Amino acid sequence: TKIFCSCPTAFGGAPNTHICPVCTGMPGSLPVLNKQVVEYALAVGLAANCLRFVEALGVNDDGADEAFALVEDMRRTLEEAPALPALFPLFFRLRLAGALGFAPSLDVCGLCGADLCGSVQFVVDEGHVRCPSCRAQAGPVRYGVELSAGGLDLLRHVQQELPSGWHAEELPSADRRACSRVIDGFVQYHLGLAWEGGFFRRV
Repeated sequence: TKIFCSCPTAFGGAPNTHICPVCTGMPGSLPVLNKQVVEYALAVGLAANCLRFVEALGVNDDGADEAFALVEDMRRTLEEAPALPALFPLFFRLRLAGALGFAPSLDVCGLCGADLCGSVQFVVDEGHVRCPSCRAQAGPVRYGVELSAGGLDLLRHVQQELPSGWHAEELPSADRRACSRVIDGFVQYHLGLAWEGGFFRRV
């Protein structure tokens, strides 16, 4: 339908049949924004954000196949998925970094090598996760993010799945903020990229 009313846009109709007081600009008529147009615009914005990260990060020949598969799945997901994760662009950055061999290990403690479970601390500037025991022994860090068990499981899930498999359900606000800080911090510290003013810049 049209952007500001529910009149159809099908080609071939008789003259003056696909119109209403809104699209003819009659006095007193009020437009109503088409929901589908808004959803398409949001999808285009998300796609542009993800593609700019691909461009800024750079993809060599070794990672081209996996990066292409990730981008193609992203495109299909934006077109077809009924709902998307709130952190979709951030998840894409983490997943692409992993596809190119840059992602942090989220399975074992970066100090003692123990398997991780429960709440942990992600040390952003060092690029690894600390288990509760090592966190207590090592003391305070310069840039640490506390991750709940749910937040840790979500980041693992994102690393292992393509966008079409990411969970779209709403995260608790604390987990959403923590996951956002982990991904943003990792991308800035270890990939040297920061999103500012609609572009990625080197930091």
